[in-house]
Amino acid sequence: MSETRPVIMGTHSCVTSSHYLATLAGFEILRAGGNAIDAAVATGLALHVVEPHMNGIGGETPILVYSAREKRVFAISGQGTAPKAATLEYFQKEKIDMIPGDGFLPAMVPASFDAWITCLSRFGTMTLFQVVQPAVKLAEDGFPVYNRLQRNIRQHAERYSKEWPTTARIFLPAGGVPDVGQVLRQSDLANTLRGLVNAEKSRGNDREAALTAARDLFYRGEIARKIVDFATTHQSKDASGNPHTSLLSLDDFAEYETRVEDTVHVDYAGFTVHKCGPWSQGPVFLQQLRLLERYDLKSMGHNSANYIHIVTEASKLAFADREKYYGDPLFADVPLEELLSKRYADARRTLIKMKRASLKPQPGELRKTSRRKAKGRPEGDTAHLDTVDSEGNMVSATPSGGWNWSSPVIEGLGFPLGTRGQMFSLDPDHPNCVAPHKRPRTTLSPTLVTSSHGPLMAFGTPGGDQQDQWTLQFFLNFVEFGMNLQAAIDAPTFHTSHFPSSFYPRDAYPGSLHLESRIPDKVVKQLKSRGHRTVMEGDWSNGRLTAVHYDWRSRVMSAAASSRYQTAYALGL
Repeated sequence: MSETRPVIMGTHSCVTSSHYLATLAGFEILRAGGNAIDAAVATGLALHVVEPHMNGIGGETPILVYSAREKRVFAISGQGTAPKAATLEYFQKEKIDMIPGDGFLPAMVPASFDAWITCLSRFGTMTLFQVVQPAVKLAEDGFPVYNRLQRNIRQHAERYSKEWPTTARIFLPAGGVPDVGQVLRQSDLANTLRGLVNAEKSRGNDREAALTAARDLFYRGEIARKIVDFATTHQSKDASGNPHTSLLSLDDFAEYETRVEDTVHVDYAGFTVHKCGPWSQGPVFLQQLRLLERYDLKSMGHNSANYIHIVTEASKLAFADREKYYGDPLFADVPLEELLSKRYADARRTLIKMKRASLKPQPGELRKTSRRKAKGRPEGDTAHLDTVDSEGNMVSATPSGGWNWSSPVIEGLGFPLGTRGQMFSLDPDHPNCVAPHKRPRTTLSPTLVTSSHGPLMAFGTPGGDQQDQWTLQFFLNFVEFGMNLQAAIDAPTFHTSHFPSSFYPRDAYPGSLHLESRIPDKVVKQLKSRGHRTVMEGDWSNGRLTAVHYDWRSRVMSAAASSRYQTAYALGL
């Protein structure tokens, strides 16, 4: 198929993200001599400013990094942990049977800033002062409001004006929804970022001590105190129907530490695909690959009825296992080796019927667990970025949480807390059951692929539960059907919401199959005849992928970004 945009190429570096101003921030760092990690941190911090309805510094950011120096891939957890007070007994006492998705109650320790500091300290070359400057400028000088941001503000404007005055002061300037093109300034956020830089400067030329000083201000100093003071003394009514304060304490902040972990990975088509561990939904991507590797997908034809059916049925099986077995492996025994084994995939594959769609979840029987039935659909979204440089450093990161619509802005800091705690189960037998200092199983799922030569590509998308469906299709478009990055992103997407949503209030739509309307009618009819409950979406409505690629033969890097939502862009140098 033809592409909506050119593939961006460079011989020095490439950066791509879900907003063009954030991409430019990373590009400026690359031009100033930074590496791919420095650029990723700058891009991520800028995304916190220009996509406040998609992510924020009070949220979370799982990151995958290929280090050219160490010649391997690392996973930076970037997912905040539950407060010590967030016990199962607390929720039982409060008669809460599902953690709400808004307000203060589902707030975890903010993880994004420490993830960026860890990334910069371990793999970067620049100071925080250097990489944060574009974000400070965007917050202080402002940026033009765009369509999707305006629609999001309008959707929640009544709550801001009636319940959340600290949010209203920023996002309802002059008391009303800003016009498209109106400049939105965030002076408190600019001051917060500048304060972190000043803490860094106080340690002089010792780079590591300087980064530690900035981190300490956020997690042990004034920022932590302001967050805890505000969130524990202000109540916010949430989806439970009752007002709650936060469960976070200063100890929760002081004890928080970002983990740098090994990736989870499998081989496919001669490449190694790396994901974060089962505290994320990342391994579900790998389970899908295991199920699909025995099929001749290319001979089926791209987006044919057979192809869409097989990929969808594999997704249903893999996500059923996600629902049953995934959780923070520091707290739960996740049988990941067996879930990713070829033997297990062979057994699961027998459940796929070529002429009939599955209409009920089918988790594998590795052990007995119980699972709550759930209802609801997700709201809000996420951001994504990818970077690569000529040395072979590569980053894939998925910032999310800290949405301006899900929790009140903290007085004087200019950002809200994340609400990822809504993804915990309250079933005591479930591996994702809430517990102090535990990571909720997040939907956030960056991907990084290596070959025998080193890093090959990095990619990701916003989209909650759909992330590892749309990115799977992108990867198969590239590997199986030989599309370039942009064509692979632009191809029509499909996904199922067959399984319970990770977001409050956890609705599931068994047998559902959502299709972008560019998929031909004859294919849709064939899918319906197999029992798929088809839902037709807009032509360009699902997925906001970005990706980078490194060609080790030519030493040329390339990047691409989805034209869906209009804001994602790529740049190369």
